[in-house]
Amino acid sequence: MAKKESSFINMVVTLFIVTMVAALALGGVYTATKEPIALAKKAKTEAALKAVIPNFDTVETYKVLAVGSTDSLSVNKCLLNGEIVGYAIESSSTNGYDPTPIKIMVGFSLDGKITKTSLISHKETPGLGTKMGEPKFASQFEGKDPESFKLIVKKDGGDVDAITAATISARAFCEAVTKAYNVLKKEGGNK
Repeated sequence: MAKKESSFINMVVTLFIVTMVAALALGGVYTATKEPIALAKKAKTEAALKAVIPNFDTVETYKVLAVGSTDSLSVNKCLLNGEIVGYAIESSSTNGYDPTPIKIMVGFSLDGKITKTSLISHKETPGLGTKMGEPKFASQFEGKDPESFKLIVKKDGGDVDAITAATISARAFCEAVTKAYNVLKKEGGNK
């Protein structure tokens, strides 16, 4: 078989074919993984919701513009037998060590106190910023009233113990909790 002589047209046609095959393969992988990724994301959010407000049977979800921001936060009004038992607000901060948003769920009782926090997603430094989700850090928010508990790390004059070697992540977590609380106040809650 005789070898074809390389020409500009042959190279362009070959490059076009390789590009089309790669694009079709990439499109197929995206289509195949789009739904499972969305389902996994939804499951994480639902688990976080149940972690911060454990006893409810109905959820009314709506979006609210964050105070002083262009972000919309998801507010979940949790009801049991038709009565409001608390609010779970999905909040985030892009001021962590990694620019990818730190997403958390913050639960609030009817009197405006924090019931619990749950870390949904982040890309902070493994072994450092990842400690935001551990009980030692997250438990210091439980039962606190943001009106009197300063949601700022102690290093900056607040009441929150920062994570050793991950103060930036702790600050971002506090910012996300503050955003959630400000939305609760904006919406009125039951306070």
